Amino acid sequence: MSKFLGLCALLFSTFVFASERAQQAWDWIDSGAVVIDVRTPQEFASGHLDNAINLPVQNLAHADLSFLKNRDQLVVYCRSGNRSAKAQQLLLTQGYKQVHNGGGLQEMLSAKPE
Repeated sequence: MSKFLGLCALLFSTFVFASERAQQAWDWIDSGAVVIDVRTPQEFASGHLDNAINLPVQNLAHADLSFLKNRDQLVVYCRSGNRSAKAQQLLLTQGYKQVHNGGGLQEMLSAKPE
C-alpha cells in the first residue's frame, strides 16, 4: 500500500510540475517569445500551437537559426517534453540564453489561458 501511495505522490508531483512549466511557457509566449515545435513535420501537420515554427529536434543542430538571433525568449515543446528538453539544451549550448521547455502539446493546450 505504501508503494502505491508513493507512486501516486510521484505522479501528482510530476503533474504539478508539468502544469507549472506549461504556464510559464504561456507567460513567455504572451511576452513575445518565439514558439518552436520540435516534433516531426508529420506530427506538426496533425496539430500545433498557433504561430509555432516547426524545427524538428533531429535537424536543430544543423538548421539555419539566424532568424532567431535577435529574439530574447524561445519556448520549445514536443509531444511529451522529452525532445523539447533535448532541444532546450542544444539551443542553450548554441548561445541562446532564455530557452524554456513548455513540455508536451497537450500539456500546453491544457494550460492555455482563456
